[in-house]
Amino acid sequence: MKNGFAAWMWSFLVLPLLTIGTVGCGMIPDKGLRGPASEVVVHGMNFGPRIRYGAYPSSIIGTPWAGSKLGTHGYYFRLSEKDGIAYACRAGHVDIMHVRIAADWTAYLTGESYKHIMKGDPAFSYKLFVDRSRNHVRISYPENWQSLSKDERSRIAREVALAMGPYLTFTMVTWHEIITWYGFQCIGLPTEYASAFSWEDTYSNLVGTRLATKALRDTEHTYNEAMKIVLDEEMAKLGVQPAKVSKQASESVHGSWYTGRVSMFVNLKRRNFDIGLDDGWVTPVLLPNVPGCEEAEPISYPVPTLDIPARHGFTVTVEIEPREWEKNKVLRIVYPDKKGKRIIPTEHFPTIMAQIRKEGEAKYGAEMVADPPAARP
Repeated sequence: MKNGFAAWMWSFLVLPLLTIGTVGCGMIPDKGLRGPASEVVVHGMNFGPRIRYGAYPSSIIGTPWAGSKLGTHGYYFRLSEKDGIAYACRAGHVDIMHVRIAADWTAYLTGESYKHIMKGDPAFSYKLFVDRSRNHVRISYPENWQSLSKDERSRIAREVALAMGPYLTFTMVTWHEIITWYGFQCIGLPTEYASAFSWEDTYSNLVGTRLATKALRDTEHTYNEAMKIVLDEEMAKLGVQPAKVSKQASESVHGSWYTGRVSMFVNLKRRNFDIGLDDGWVTPVLLPNVPGCEEAEPISYPVPTLDIPARHGFTVTVEIEPREWEKNKVLRIVYPDKKGKRIIPTEHFPTIMAQIRKEGEAKYGAEMVADPPAARP
């Protein structure tokens, strides 16, 4: 989900007009955005998150650079929201748009999970707007679920949903990176392969899921306000630098980590394939010799899990139904007999990522796809 002129036109000109005329002007009131952020879990959102497009972390024509002033978050649309590629001493480059994408999907899927759990639904599905794949969720309930009081079910459902939201989102956006690696083009431009597992993507997505989970516990501020607070706090914690430093840092690795100056022709070599498969944590890629960030250590974060649902007696499983033209390239990695039709992330992601890493090493060299040294907060 990277930048392109068509994407920019749609995301910044067409969608705002649609949303301002509906939710933005209150014609379709959204309870999820009117009350405290904590109530998003119960009320959910009227609609899924709007389409956003990220940017390459490379210093190329059109890359927007961000600093510490990121404005107020807008689930639907907000003129004051600021996005772009930021640089933080302990996180490396951070795609603020990807942070917001993952955060909003986490909020949306948390509300959806709560709704389906309270109804006792055995399954539901969803899809990232820019992808064609559909994600299927199956829920197995504790034996005593229906015998619990409504208040007790609501309390447990809230806890379970707050774990499912980030897990479902992180799984979905990771799948997006996988199919992009194998040629999927969500905006129809021949540029998106370069964005697959680019050095800032996975960590930016993970940060977004974490921030949304924190914002959804805020009982005083609306979701958009809570997201502004937690995003500003997080970027300060990570050591965000001025926008010019972000650009300079990217410029310093031109020729080694990437080549090209135009988005459709950029060749991104440095990738980060760390999605937490080895130890359950994702570590960001720090750029070398960034002024003001000397001796900075990266902050690793744990990936979302389904431990909390399991603790309450729930079994939650996810299957991905690929619908892209490129689906067979991925399916054949885990189904060499060509009989399988769905991806089971817990079972298949390790095999797929091992293949992607092998391909990355062959194309760019082992040093360009090496995982950064882990560091715990």
